Amino acid sequence: MATDPRRLAFLLAVHRSGGVLAAADLLHVTPSAVSQQIARLEAEEGIAVLDRGPRGVTLTPAGRVLAEAAERVESELLEARQAIAALGEGVTGKVVLGAFQSAIRVVVAPMLLDLAEQYPGVEVEVREHEPADALRMLRAGDLDVILLERDVDMDAPAPRGVHDVPLVDEPWCVVVPAAMPRPERLDDLRDLPWIGAVSGTAADRALRRLGRSLGATITTRHAYFDFDTAMSLVAANQGVAMLPALAMERGDVPEGVESVSLAGLGSRRIVARHRATRHEPGPAVRAVVDAMVDVTRDLELG
Repeated sequence: MATDPRRLAFLLAVHRSGGVLAAADLLHVTPSAVSQQIARLEAEEGIAVLDRGPRGVTLTPAGRVLAEAAERVESELLEARQAIAALGEGVTGKVVLGAFQSAIRVVVAPMLLDLAEQYPGVEVEVREHEPADALRMLRAGDLDVILLERDVDMDAPAPRGVHDVPLVDEPWCVVVPAAMPRPERLDDLRDLPWIGAVSGTAADRALRRLGRSLGATITTRHAYFDFDTAMSLVAANQGVAMLPALAMERGDVPEGVESVSLAGLGSRRIVARHRATRHEPGPAVRAVVDAMVDVTRDLELG
């Protein structure tokens, strides 16, 4: 009996999500529907594609071979849809993009003008969200693309079902009051008073990493999310802060604030994340991501 290739999509969903229940959520079907399709696939192929244990399921070697084939089929179909769209009236559609303030300023806003010229049929709706909210809304389908920030030294691969496209790596710098002696090397940061970032942000993780590399406990006061807030607190002589380079180059820097670049501070990475399923990303989403890649390729990082 020939295998129905539509069943491979169910196996691929199990592979990407890590289980039958999660695959059902991804495909918007019942768990029993997933199990039935997997059982029929095994009957058609005459092999087991899943190892079923008390802690869940994993793919057998044969199952992994079929899942990889399903990924190739999915990729070919996506390219075919894009080619068909190009034969017609071009790429069209609405893309809802979620991002945080500094990413909107540096990446999203500059991209919109270029995108409108290249893809006039693509409508982009920009929504400002903190990354935690954006992640939830991407999973729920309320956002099509989101921008996330990472301390690059603590970066992690994207989970199954989504795909990350790196946009820019920008060096961290230390922002200090102009009246303060200028730090010359990493060790000079050990005893400085620090303004803290909101827990879980890239700046917070970078500062904690810095403390570990210095072998020191860094104490902080206040808590900022937006970089403009951090610069205002630095200008008020409340301490020093860890900011990415582009925050200084593209923002309104208050008087009496200086940026110091030091070896060993690392960098912040901004990535675009979209869903990676049988039907996504569509041509419009891909056009938006490609346009952001083009914009960030031309950024000058001092």
